[in-house]
Amino acid sequence: MTVGSVTPKAADFLALTKPRLNLLVVATTLAGYYLGVRRYDAALLASTVVGTALVAGGAAAFNEIFERDTDALMQRTRTRPLPDGRMRVATAVWFAVAISLGGLALLAVGANPLAASVAAATLLSYALIYTPLKSRSSLATLVGGVPGALPPMIGWAAATGTLSVEAWVLFAIVFLWQMPHFLAIAWLCREDYARAGLPTLPVVEPDGRSTAHQVVLYGAVLVPISLAPTLVGLAGRAYFGGALALGLVLLALGIQFARQRTNERAKRLFLGSITYLPLLWGLMVGNHG
Repeated sequence: MTVGSVTPKAADFLALTKPRLNLLVVATTLAGYYLGVRRYDAALLASTVVGTALVAGGAAAFNEIFERDTDALMQRTRTRPLPDGRMRVATAVWFAVAISLGGLALLAVGANPLAASVAAATLLSYALIYTPLKSRSSLATLVGGVPGALPPMIGWAAATGTLSVEAWVLFAIVFLWQMPHFLAIAWLCREDYARAGLPTLPVVEPDGRSTAHQVVLYGAVLVPISLAPTLVGLAGRAYFGGALALGLVLLALGIQFARQRTNERAKRLFLGSITYLPLLWGLMVGNHG
């Protein structure tokens, strides 16, 4: 028996952290940090970014540990290390614990306890509330929006040592954005979710009316909330105009999906959502100060 057959490959450990998803986590944390920081500090920046990445990776690993049985039933997740049998559960648990604690310690010491506390709230709400709720209720999507929207607050807390109104504005934007984004995914993957017994909204109500109503509702509320950074001094008039245009485009894609609940419309909404957020952050960062 070779060493490679006994020890899981480094690629499997990386896969356990959901690197593509957590790239967004790190990016929004970095944006929150940049918008709050007053003086450049390389050590603080590194501690914030690396600490957040470790905690986010730990949360993702715990999610895959708890969902390994349902992951085995879905086409898009059955080749993950745990359902595919390439990694032992005990190995994954130790890995998740180690990187989570390491990330929290790095944030507490290298940034501040507040940033570490927000990161801990993200980890616990994602792993212990959102993850088990996914198999019980369609409300999991709404609940999961909370840990998903906390990363910019980690960055803001690291930079300022506070959770002022600006931090909550950033939280609200990401929270509202997640709803049409994840509902589009839920519609596109509804057969996979149904096979695994996960009661997402498109599975519970197959006609898609409730899904469409929520997409439009959250998209409509996002438009005025996305303008708030200008009102609280985070960005200027150029951001205001750009954010308004982006919000209206995303809302239009949601309305199109509501009128024709097809995979094609859902895919357009999904692509629009993943384009919207980086453009919005880019506008905010570029028009900051």
